[in-house]
Amino acid sequence: MSSDPWGRVDETGTVYVRTAEGEKVVGSWQAGSPEEALAYYERKYEGLKVEIGLLERRVRTTDLSAKDAQVAIDHLREQVEAHHAVGDLDALRTRLEKLVETVESRREERKAQKAKQTDEAREAKEKLVAEAEELAASDQWRSAGERLRALVDTWKGLPRLDRKSDDELWHRFSHARSAFSKRRKAHFAALDAQREDARKAKERLVAEAESLSGSTDWGATAARYRELMADWKAVGRAQREHEDDLWNRFRGAQDVFFAARSGVFAERDAEQGENLKVKEELAAEAEQLLPVTDLKAARAAFRSINERWEAVGHVPRDARPKVEGRMQAVERAIQEAEEGEWRRTNPEARARAAGLTGQLQDAVDKLQKQIDTARAQGNDARADKLARELEGRQALLDQALKGLQEFGG
Repeated sequence: MSSDPWGRVDETGTVYVRTAEGEKVVGSWQAGSPEEALAYYERKYEGLKVEIGLLERRVRTTDLSAKDAQVAIDHLREQVEAHHAVGDLDALRTRLEKLVETVESRREERKAQKAKQTDEAREAKEKLVAEAEELAASDQWRSAGERLRALVDTWKGLPRLDRKSDDELWHRFSHARSAFSKRRKAHFAALDAQREDARKAKERLVAEAESLSGSTDWGATAARYRELMADWKAVGRAQREHEDDLWNRFRGAQDVFFAARSGVFAERDAEQGENLKVKEELAAEAEQLLPVTDLKAARAAFRSINERWEAVGHVPRDARPKVEGRMQAVERAIQEAEEGEWRRTNPEARARAAGLTGQLQDAVDKLQKQIDTARAQGNDARADKLARELEGRQALLDQALKGLQEFGG
């Protein structure tokens, strides 16, 4: 008979293992000595111990599923419960029970993590849906369309929710995209129709412009060309492939007419050059009226100069803005002097300014009295506060007095 702390072999070759519940039969050994029997079953115990250790490591360090871990635990538990090994089987049972708890804890952690990921995915998809629904009403066709395509790519990268929630959110998301596409399609269809109408209208304008290009009725034809140009701008753009060609024809017809007119007008340039000299002299004479010191005299003098100005003929077109601008500057100065005179003599405005000044003066006097009283009572804090308020009122009063002086008062 042979034994160790965890097992023994009796005279018949039966091998026993010691457990908390008492001895359990491990098996029968007839192939050798009792020591060899115990050694054999102790090696089987060590094998179980190693397998449990490996399973513990897999549970801790890998993403082994709870289901697969439980299957492995049950398999090892069956081997332990079969008592076909000699060693501390109770310790192995304890380790397996702890491992069950660890697997369950990992299961709950993963469940919570999955729930968190689901909540995050739901929140992310709801944000995508909200943005898509906002973009559905946008008229920024290019940027909004690009953003919606980017949102689709983002959506594809998010985890799926439960079927009902995911389908509902996708339906809203898809509906927003469809609504935007429908509006964009309708917009460009209407734009195409508008451009086709513009093309037809511009073809009519081109036909008329070309028919007028040989006219010698310079004034009426030039006026009509201006009207045609205004109509051209009001029509809007035609399709890109037609717009440039139509414009070149339209502009070309005008150029033919205006080139012919320029040839005729060249003969008038000499006369207009003399007219320019006269108008420059009149502008210089008018500028001598500035600054305006005697409004009545300046007004009368300018009227006389202007009458002579109107009697002079045309000047070269490129010189007209500058010389006319000089006369207009003098006219504006006289008008401003008239307005200033009116403001100074306007009794209602003067009365309002005087009334405001009086009110502000009363407020300043009242505050000064309150400050003197506070100082006399030793209430410096109140006096300082009132003094700051007095500074603001005094500034307003000074401004009002300055305005009143403009009325001569």
